[in-house]
Amino acid sequence: MDIRPDFAQPTATAWWEVARQAGYPAALWRLPNQTEKHLIVHLDPTPAMVSVDLEELPAGFVMSPFNNFDYGTGAPFEAPFLRADLHVKQAGRGWELAGPVTSRRAEELIGQVQAYRPTGRPVAQMVDDSAADQINSVAQQRFEQSVEEAVSAMQQGVFRKVVLSRTKSVWFNEEPDAVALFDQLCVAYPTAFVAAVWLPDRRQVWISASPERLVSVDAAGIFRTISLAGTQSAYDAGGRLKRTSEALWAQKEIEEQALVSRYIIECFKKIRLREYLEEGPKTILAGNLMHLGSHFTVDTQAVRYGQLGTVMIRLLHPTSAVCGMPRTAAFNFINEHEGYDREFYSGFLGPVNMTPDGATEGTESNLFVHIRCMKVEGSQATLFAGAGLTEDSDPQKEWKETEMKCQTLLSVMKSLNAGQ
Repeated sequence: MDIRPDFAQPTATAWWEVARQAGYPAALWRLPNQTEKHLIVHLDPTPAMVSVDLEELPAGFVMSPFNNFDYGTGAPFEAPFLRADLHVKQAGRGWELAGPVTSRRAEELIGQVQAYRPTGRPVAQMVDDSAADQINSVAQQRFEQSVEEAVSAMQQGVFRKVVLSRTKSVWFNEEPDAVALFDQLCVAYPTAFVAAVWLPDRRQVWISASPERLVSVDAAGIFRTISLAGTQSAYDAGGRLKRTSEALWAQKEIEEQALVSRYIIECFKKIRLREYLEEGPKTILAGNLMHLGSHFTVDTQAVRYGQLGTVMIRLLHPTSAVCGMPRTAAFNFINEHEGYDREFYSGFLGPVNMTPDGATEGTESNLFVHIRCMKVEGSQATLFAGAGLTEDSDPQKEWKETEMKCQTLLSVMKSLNAGQ
């Protein structure tokens, strides 16, 4: 059976809501600096657990947790994977099927989408909650204490850098509309990778606007990654958006970014790869924040290394931008001091082996570090943010940095409330 119904849906909401009602995982995304949006549905209740092998996987979407790397034990490098059993994409103002329909389940879902009628529910409102204030206050105390302990450990030579993170809890009067928030994030952050992922086995929606590419391999075999570190507000004291040339970086941020670049280069050395292009560091605008970044590019066909994307995923994750250096010592410190499970925060996510927009053949994979994200469980949203620590870190300044990062999503949620 290979059926392509003559059908277009005006919005992604019907596909998303019908998938949720059917109990199927779904992923909605838009790549950086692009306008076309994509949505896939995995027609089984639970994502598959797969080895992250870009050369072997079918078209779909990877959603890897942070705690997913080999500690020298030979443990399998696996992650949840949503197959693109149904793939639709935005075409102008409408949505259309982007591939053949080859199963009865797919036909049934399409029928349900055709019969879907929007409910017109009101925008979920953020609510003031004294319990949330208390939880966030305790989180600040714990975070600042952990920063002090990390600085002490670095001064003693335990590790060179560690990335400590924290959460921020927000409550709504009802579950927020993930598709509306996704659309607003696409407008607010055109240079970010924006995604919303529904995982019914966990009863969670993960929403993100990540500025950091982990690994990408395009249809021509060009491999890309980026070293991103250092954070400052994109606005000056008067609220004016600064030009990137106006960003001033302290020695702490410069050294932090250099460590991330060195980490990538060391990974190249491990596989004896010398033919790569490094551009940067330069200031990169990412919504309400600015970072220092260096771009790395490799022509995998020229160096005859078709498996480079897969190999580098295993070598890079978790990068020093979300974990630290040396990795194992930093990871152990994180486990001992953060006091919570990062789950998918600071893991990686993105579409793999999808046909590029406007192309009729060839596939590309785009995986991003899962930062600037939040987890939605019913009416509660949990935001995640981290700060890269060095010997020069100040606990209060690092807390303020995580607050700025939380604003990436908070500001958009507040604007949705204001625009109701």
